[in-house]
Amino acid sequence: MNLNASIIDQQVRALADKLKDQFAERLNIQNDEVKLRSTAFVLLCVKTVLDLTEDEAMDCMTEGGSDFGVDAVEVSDVQDGEFTVTLFQGKYKQDLEGNANFPENGVTKAIQAVRLLFDPASVVTVNPQLLARLEEIRSLIRDGNIPRVRFVLCNNGLPWPAQAQQLIDRERFPDQVRFEHVNHDVIINLLQSSQPVRDVLHFSGKAIVEDFNFIRVVVGKVPVTEIAELLRRHGDRLLERNIRRYLGLYGNRVNEGIRQTLLAPTQRPNFYFYNNGLTLTCRKFDYNALQGENYQVKVEGLQIINGGQTCKTVEAALRELNGDQLNLDQAFVLVRLYQLPDDGTDLVRSITYATNSQNPVDLRDLRSNDERQRKLELSIEQLGYQYRRQRSDLAIKPTDISSATAAEAVLSVWRRRPHQAKFMSREHFGKFYDLIFTPDLNGAQVVVATLLFRIAENKRKRPPSGAPEFLRYGSCFLAMLMGKYLLHELGIELAALNHRSFTQAKDLTEQNGEDFFQKAVAEVQAALIKLYGGQDVSLQRLSATFRRGDLIEELNTQPSLLDTSGRMTLET
Repeated sequence: MNLNASIIDQQVRALADKLKDQFAERLNIQNDEVKLRSTAFVLLCVKTVLDLTEDEAMDCMTEGGSDFGVDAVEVSDVQDGEFTVTLFQGKYKQDLEGNANFPENGVTKAIQAVRLLFDPASVVTVNPQLLARLEEIRSLIRDGNIPRVRFVLCNNGLPWPAQAQQLIDRERFPDQVRFEHVNHDVIINLLQSSQPVRDVLHFSGKAIVEDFNFIRVVVGKVPVTEIAELLRRHGDRLLERNIRRYLGLYGNRVNEGIRQTLLAPTQRPNFYFYNNGLTLTCRKFDYNALQGENYQVKVEGLQIINGGQTCKTVEAALRELNGDQLNLDQAFVLVRLYQLPDDGTDLVRSITYATNSQNPVDLRDLRSNDERQRKLELSIEQLGYQYRRQRSDLAIKPTDISSATAAEAVLSVWRRRPHQAKFMSREHFGKFYDLIFTPDLNGAQVVVATLLFRIAENKRKRPPSGAPEFLRYGSCFLAMLMGKYLLHELGIELAALNHRSFTQAKDLTEQNGEDFFQKAVAEVQAALIKLYGGQDVSLQRLSATFRRGDLIEELNTQPSLLDTSGRMTLET
């Protein structure tokens, strides 16, 4: 028995037991232990590889037959006219030897999926879960955005055999498509990323070492081969504090530039000048101060807080060299290593924010200690709820509100920008931060917005019988309208929604939430009829409609469905 496979099997069985009701309700998987465990394995892979919460991972699941071997899909935000689609296919065996290859027929299905799913002109028959994501993807493609496809093939065994790799190679996919293998060993390595890293960094030539404001610093150049070896030894354990997931070699222009420089022997000596360098932190470092150069620096608790993309790309690029070492010994990268005190968590975040904020990254963790976030935490706690400023592996309770959910809810409900809340989540803690978390935003407004948002989201995830197709894409729009109805019934403006009016607002939300939702559905339906003149609208077009601002304008200009008493007044 393989130990890692056994550990993963324990987690899979626990997940299958815990989520069997959700699997039955959302994926129609019932009374089939083998299927339940296979599905739980895919969810575990999605959650671990993409660093998602359990609920977020569940939202990616597309199993249910007619799925082209695609068991889960995650679509990123659009950035610079490009977006990343991560597809998962899982093959889970009940024996725990870990010596079975990923099957060739699974690879064949994956190839077929890439060929058909990303061509808006192709006609395919897939299950409803996959169809909703597929039409969203195709809508983005029709708008001129370029998909970068990452297909993750998961099993509790070995990678696919050589003949399956030949099938992939024969397709000659463009650089925007890549296939990856994830198994029990990879998942264990990711789950163990919090273990401290101890190693030796080999600096080349002269280096500067000094104490500065009670912080020890060493600045110098390190061979790129040393960086690649460091990543090979420790993997993602080095990137625990790095805020970006690896974007891959292909489809990211910066990473492609790094790769091209390293693959060209004449350009390798210039790598040091082309790259901005790496920022590393550690708990402690030691070196021989009696020598003048070529320091061997022993480090404890090493972390890469800026330059994780560079490191992963260097590691991947050097694997492609096939023995071509010409001028590789002249390829260096600038390294800044800071020894920080054990209580320097805030300083680490500040350095991480300062060194990463020039690029479009997920800043949620970096904002977690912002004064506004701290005040919201205190305000929300006094209302009987728990505000999670930082990400956590703990299960979300009904009284818990994560900062990510709060941002999406507030931007939808009170800021009336549901399209940006749904499709631009990457910017919630970036350029939209000041719009969402204004100085006058209080805990009552956050909690009420979240409660309304959850009602709409729960309907999206578990559509009632006869629910309209647009519900798949329009939950943020519905939440926005529900907020309008609530304030109308309370007879107040948003500014008056505070701790004094919170109990009444919460009670009204719980009592009338279903009614608010139905009214919102009717209002959106009326807006769509007016916008499209009653013609049939495809899922692709619906996805595009809710992603843009046209529907916002229509909802703002059409007569409200509420009269002064709060009753719905939809005219036919």
